[in-house]
Amino acid sequence: MVLCTTLLLAVTASAPAWAAPLPDYAELVEARAPAVVRVAVHRRAAPAPANLRDPATGPDGAPGNGPGSEPERFGEQLPDLFRRFFEQLPTPDGHRQPRQGMGSGFIISTDGYILTNTHVVSDAAEIVVHLHDRRSYSAKLIGADERTDVALIRIDADGELPVITAGDSDKLRVGQWVLAIGSPFGFDYTATQGIVSALSRQLPDGSYVPFIQTDAAINPGNSGGPLFDTEGHVIGINSQIYTRSGGYMGLSFAIPINTALQIADQLKARGYVSRGWLGVTIQDLDQQLAESFGLDRPAGALIAGLTDNGPAAAAGLRPGDVILDYDGRELARSGDLPPLVGATAPGETVELQVLRGGARLSLEVRIGELEEDRQLVASASDAQPDAGRLGLAVAPLDEAEREQLGIDHGVRVQRVDPRGPAARAGIRSGDVIASFNRADIDSPAALREQAESAPADRALPVLVFRSGSPQFLAMTLPQA
Repeated sequence: MVLCTTLLLAVTASAPAWAAPLPDYAELVEARAPAVVRVAVHRRAAPAPANLRDPATGPDGAPGNGPGSEPERFGEQLPDLFRRFFEQLPTPDGHRQPRQGMGSGFIISTDGYILTNTHVVSDAAEIVVHLHDRRSYSAKLIGADERTDVALIRIDADGELPVITAGDSDKLRVGQWVLAIGSPFGFDYTATQGIVSALSRQLPDGSYVPFIQTDAAINPGNSGGPLFDTEGHVIGINSQIYTRSGGYMGLSFAIPINTALQIADQLKARGYVSRGWLGVTIQDLDQQLAESFGLDRPAGALIAGLTDNGPAAAAGLRPGDVILDYDGRELARSGDLPPLVGATAPGETVELQVLRGGARLSLEVRIGELEEDRQLVASASDAQPDAGRLGLAVAPLDEAEREQLGIDHGVRVQRVDPRGPAARAGIRSGDVIASFNRADIDSPAALREQAESAPADRALPVLVFRSGSPQFLAMTLPQA
């Protein structure tokens, strides 16, 4: 007995200090779950292709469901294969069955503002929010930002709403425990846990987001839900998964809450996001490149090219410069730079530490505004001259886009009001409008002019290109 006790004490004494006990999330879930919501999205049915208008021809495959959304739920007992089949059957008017999407979100203010993902609410004809206490409310889309996948919606609810407490995602550490709450596959208030696997991950479609990588189990339906630390603070929005099967494989990505709240503030204030722009093409350095530029190890962002008359060129930056520090923040790799520039307010002056010819120098740069976002803002006012006549925002097509589509005119749809005439007609973000009411459209101003003079309360033909294929949609405008 003495020997066993001695051995036990020896093992206990030798345990490292960092071997902390596993966290117990029970109280956290009870306290924070009421501020988590399920977001149900009803998307307008699209016209069925000609070969689908006769049910005898059979389906041509499942429709594309965006990340984080599920196939329409005709019954939990039906296998996924059969649910997809029923989605494809056209209605008597030649449309597919309306599609439904599902995701998660969380309440950030007592007056009903809710954060979720853009891909959860994209192309929505109606958004319904389901609360923890089983109340349901119709939600209004305040704004959505595709680059960061952050969307802000709002409900008008009775009584004071429970809200989350935001943490500081800049203070996260790899190995830290985290908890996710959401509605994977429609199973409400599912809690899954894991650790922070990596920080500042750059994904191909998310250069403006320094993603938090975790191994918490995230599946379709979790999108837009909160990621908590062990103190119950939200430190991220679950957004994407890496998968070969369509389900969880141990690689989940969340938008840092600091980034999300900055975007939400802009969406709340003006409905769109204004981003900083530097005007450089950058690349990473390997060991050989680093040594050739006078560095002992790879670090920073190597400038490979400059935009003529851009902010960087105006400040005296050159190809071959290595940006080591942006406004007091060291750059470990080139991927660290875009999120920092994007988060900088246009017009603000920042200091860069640059390596040039083996010498370190300091340059001040006045940050510009990202052109695509300026274009979207300008086109929004062009395309909506009077409170929702069309209910969309458009941008001009560039020459490459026209050549790709084989057309010499058209405008790209950038944003759609889910309750506007365009959404009811089935127009989606990304569509190209080539003609409106039989008139060719070659600019946002031309579309505005046609919208102002178009008759109300009768169907008007709209020719759109979607995924390269043309199709006509019928749009009915309200009285001006």
